[in-house]
This record gives sequence, C-alpha cells and structure tokens, in this order.
Amino acid sequence: MTIRIVRLGTERSREEGLRIGTVRRPPRGVPKKEYASQNWYDVWLPNVAPTAELMKIGQAAESEKAWAAFVKKYRAEMATPEKSRILDLLAALSDHTNLSIGCYCENEHRCHRSVLRELLAERGAKLE
Repeated sequence: MTIRIVRLGTERSREEGLRIGTVRRPPRGVPKKEYASQNWYDVWLPNVAPTAELMKIGQAAESEKAWAAFVKKYRAEMATPEKSRILDLLAALSDHTNLSIGCYCENEHRCHRSVLRELLAERGAKLE
C-alpha cells in the first residue's frame, strides 16, 4: 500500500486508489459530479492546502530563497495540531490502502505537494 503524489487532472494509475485533492479551490468550469470522472479528485481536502495568502507567495517564488521562505511558512501551517493530525492520518492510511494526493501545478518541485511528500515521509508514510 502506498501514497502517490500526483498532478490532478492527469490519467490515473491502475493501483492509485482514492485520489485526494489537496487544493484550495475546486477545478474551474467542472461540474462537481464530474470531478472524479475527469481525473481531478474523488475527495476534496483543502485543509492541507496552503492558505490563499501563502499560495500567492509560493506561486510568485522565482528564486530558491523565495521558495525556501514559502516552504518554511507552509511547514509552519502544517505543524498546527489540526493539520498535523490530518497528515498523521494520511501516513497511517498508507499502511492499509493505496491513495493519492495532488495539486494542479505542473512542476511538483515548485508545488506544495513536494512539501507534502516530505511531511508524509517524515511521518513514516509509504510513498511511491
């Protein structure tokens, strides 16, 4: 069993399991009933997406220094008890089922999902 980190809207892998959208907003122009069939996500979990303010900082980060500042702030957001417990739950679920988490960003290395990958690994999640 594993957690896959994916780009939402891409084709699903055969063994991917439940796809969780860790994004602040649902996909634009897509009816809610079509989120899963269009490979966006099965379940929306905006609780572990960056806040709107922080998302703007991450999207504007052009230098390594600016990106590192985003990562530091996002890690601080994810350290709150409520969000930390969600990450603990996702990590624990990786022992029992396949699931995937994702975002819309094209480049995972400049996306909060790269930080989610690290945070889940730190909690012992089984990652693909």
